[in-house]
This record gives sequence, C-alpha cells and structure tokens, in this order.
Amino acid sequence: MSRIFDIADRYIDKVAALQPLVATYLGIPGHETEMPDNSPAGDAAQAELDRSSLAELARAEPENDNDRMAREVMVEDLETTLESYDAGEQYRTMNILHSPFQTARQIFDLMARESKEDWDNIAARMSRVPETLASYRETLEEGVGRGQTTSRRQVIGVIEQAKVYSGQGEGPSFFDGLVSAYDETRLSDGALRERLENAARDASEAFANFGIFLADEHINSTPDRDGVGLDRYELRARSYLGAQVDFEETYAWGWEQVRWAESEMAATADKIVPGGNFDDAKKLLDEDPERSIEGVDAFKEWMQDLQDQTIRDLDGTHFDIADPVKTVEVMIAPPGGALAMYYTGPSEDFSRPGQTWYPVPEGKTRFPLWGEVSIVYHEGVPGHHFQIATANCLGDQLSRFQKLAAGTSGYMEGWGLYAERLMGELGYLDNPDYYLGMLGSQLFRSQRVVVDIGMHLGLRIPNDSNFHPGEVWTPDLALEFMQPTSPFGPEFMVSEIDRYLGMPGQAISYKVGERYWLDAREQAISKAGPGFDLKAWHNRALNLGPMGLAQMQRELTGA
Repeated sequence: MSRIFDIADRYIDKVAALQPLVATYLGIPGHETEMPDNSPAGDAAQAELDRSSLAELARAEPENDNDRMAREVMVEDLETTLESYDAGEQYRTMNILHSPFQTARQIFDLMARESKEDWDNIAARMSRVPETLASYRETLEEGVGRGQTTSRRQVIGVIEQAKVYSGQGEGPSFFDGLVSAYDETRLSDGALRERLENAARDASEAFANFGIFLADEHINSTPDRDGVGLDRYELRARSYLGAQVDFEETYAWGWEQVRWAESEMAATADKIVPGGNFDDAKKLLDEDPERSIEGVDAFKEWMQDLQDQTIRDLDGTHFDIADPVKTVEVMIAPPGGALAMYYTGPSEDFSRPGQTWYPVPEGKTRFPLWGEVSIVYHEGVPGHHFQIATANCLGDQLSRFQKLAAGTSGYMEGWGLYAERLMGELGYLDNPDYYLGMLGSQLFRSQRVVVDIGMHLGLRIPNDSNFHPGEVWTPDLALEFMQPTSPFGPEFMVSEIDRYLGMPGQAISYKVGERYWLDAREQAISKAGPGFDLKAWHNRALNLGPMGLAQMQRELTGA
C-alpha cells in the first residue's frame, strides 16, 4: 500500500471512531452501539483530524497516477470541509432533510435486525439518543451566541419532524415501532425486550424534548430571512459542486433549460392528449387507473422489478456491471422525513446492499407511474447505485477514502440526472407518458437552478418572463412557479422549497452536475469521432471513482 493510500485508509478508521453513524452508513463494523458527539468539541475533533491528514498528504509524494488522483480527491474534499468549518457552518446545519437531528433517527433504518446481537446493538444505540441530541443542542446554543443559526423556517420544519419521530403526532413513536419490529422476530428474550422498551421510551422523550427546546427557546434566536447571500451561497455551492461557477451565467442558463423543457413537454403532452396541453395530460396520467399502481406494497414490487430488469438489460451492453452491483433493494422510508426519494450505498463488504428509499405521504395509496420511471433510473440504476456501488468494487485501484467518503453532490446528482436522460436516449422512455415524466424531472431540476440561486441571492425574475416579470424571488413565488408542472402533490413541493432554503447550493447541483457530465461526454465524442464507444466511456467514467466536478472534467477530458 502506498503512503497516500495508507493515509486515506487510516483516515476512514479515525472518522468511523469519531462519527459512528458514518461508520454504519459505510458498513464499517465495530461502532454499532455508539452515537456521535455533536457538540462543538466533537466538531473540533473532526476538524483537527482533517487538518492533520492534510499535513500528512502534503508530505506524501504520489507513486503513480492512482496515487495522484487519490491525493487530489482527498485534499480538495478536506480543504472544502475545513473552509466550511472555519466559517461556522456547523452551527447552521439544521434543516429538514439532513442534519445530526435526522441522522439520529435515520441510522436505525440501516441497522441489521436478524439476531439477538443485532437487537442488543439497537438497544444500546437507542439508549444513547438522548446524549447525542443533547450534544447537538450544545452546538446550536453556541451558534446562537455567535449569531450563526439556521433560519426560522427550518426550525419549524424540524419541530414537526420531532413530533412525528417521538409519537406526538397521529402515529406511534418511531422507536416504539422498533420494539414492535423486535416482537415480530419472536426472539423471545424478556431482558432484551425490556432494554429495548426502556431505550425506546428514552429516545422518544429525547426527540420530544428536543422539539420543545426548539419551539420554546431556539426559534426565538433564529431569523425570518431565508436567503443566505452571496458569500455563504458561494461557499456552500462550491462544497456541493466541487467546482466554482458563475452564478449570473448559471441563472440565465437555468432559464434557458426551463424554456427548453417547457417546449418539449408541450409537444409531448399533445401526443398523450391530442390538442391538449400539459395540464390535460397530467390530469389523464394522474387519474387513469390503467396508468397507476394501487397500494404501497404493489408499488414497491413494481419499482423492484423495474430496477432488476434494467440491470439485466444494461449489463454488457452499455455498462460492465460487477456482480455485487447487480443487487439493489427498494425500501419504503419511515414517515416524518422530507418527501424526496433517496439512495443509501452498500456496506463496505456488500453485506448490506445499495438501497433506494421512497417516502410515502400519509394516506397516499395510488401511484401514477408517469413521473416515477425516470426517478427509479435516477436513484437506482443506472443512476446512484451504479455509480456508488461500482466504486466500492474497484479494489486497490481507489483508496478507501475515494470508495467510501469522496464525491460531491454535483458529481453524484449530476450522474443521476444524466442517467435519466441516458435512458431516454437508449429508448427506455419512448412511451410518451414516461418521456413526459423525464421532461418533468428536467424541468423540475432546471427550475431548481432558477429558484435556488434566485432566492438565496435575491435576484429578480427576468423582465421577458411570463411569470411575475421583474419581481424578486420569494419562497411563495418559487412554490407558485414549480407546483403547476410537478408530477407530485403540494405537500412534496412545500417540503422541497423548505429543503432548498435549508441547504443553499445543493439544489443546483443536479443540473449543473449533468451539464458537466454531458460536456465531458461531448468532448469525448468529438475527440473519438465515429469510433466513440459509449460503454467504454461509461466504464472509464465510473472507474475514476467519486470526486468533484472540476476534477472529474479534467480527468475525463485531459484538460
């Protein structure tokens, strides 16, 4: 093992010790009973590890090209992370989708539930939920003292999530649900069940108390202002992209993409309802029982079948798929979180497969398929699953850091959106219903570019727009702009707007990332001419492993 690979390997082990939930996400054993220290001291310990690792990397000379890439990927990632830490972003992390609050609940979705030992781990980890939430409270309180907090909108959203997780809403506590899941195993260990029950009670109470703290104290110190301004937006966008972009040019390009998608959607809607518009087509697609699936279980089975068939179709034709990557599992996400579908990668040894998670709004039983097909391609195959699980299979070609911890949202989500478009190019979306869904996804992500940059930087809507020309973007305008063409309901879109405001710069990473991927492919086609081999290009692209967009473009184009 080279010195650089050794540094990367040891870094992952140290991160697993400091961040035991990250260890579980990555499938690194030995930390199943632990919870992280989310206090300022815990954040400082992670920052110190990042600084010392950077110092080690600076002294290590690459032995070959794999070494060079491994060092560049790790250095860029750690430098960006430290820049955010030094700017105090750890005090502003709370949002409705991804923060220490959500991970303290979501981690239990990924824990094994087969044996007595598995349930002992769950009981031990649940018993530590109160202390991990208390440590996060310390960070939020220090942020108040520094004048660095999230916005009131995000706090309100998390308060509602705390009610759901703790059982203060209409349903039971999530943690009581774990006790019920244990009962279904029939392991019949009275002492273990008592530990689970006590830990579930304490964890539920901790989430309830955290929500009370937010509602009674913390919210009073948070601003109503949602947009973060240019400096913070530039910092956060760079961390999500792994590249520096011109926001004025990207905003204008986003509008161009919106208009292209709207034009294509109008033409496609006419094929579905001759003489009709998008609203007519959407009404038919949403209401026609022949174009929908009834029931959550049946919908889950349909998604699984689609992913399994797609793997069979693409293997050997447009990708060379390693055997461990040929398994992906569809999951229905527990209630209470944001309503966007998401993917979790396999464990390091593939004992836990890659999984796609689909949140179902309360009461939803019918699933119109027109908007779902391209999402399955995005989250599963050939999207996130191919990209993330393939990296895990590359052995000593990549460092452990590259396989488990590298990559930006722009790299990942850009590939996911590229995967949707690719499936259209390959003929899998020839059904105009599904092609309209893909176009809706393209429009949706293009609108994200416009509203995310617009809301956070306080930009005006172009004067030549037919939508509120000249007005400054607000969350209400963003919802009015996006809802009419969304294949999803109003609850989802409200959640989405809140998400953009809580994670500045993340929403643009999809289309901007796709832009980088398509540009890199176009340059490869131009260079190779008629001899261009799409499968070979896909294999090379995925075999590079995760990285930032700027480095990805350099590696694929030789620029």
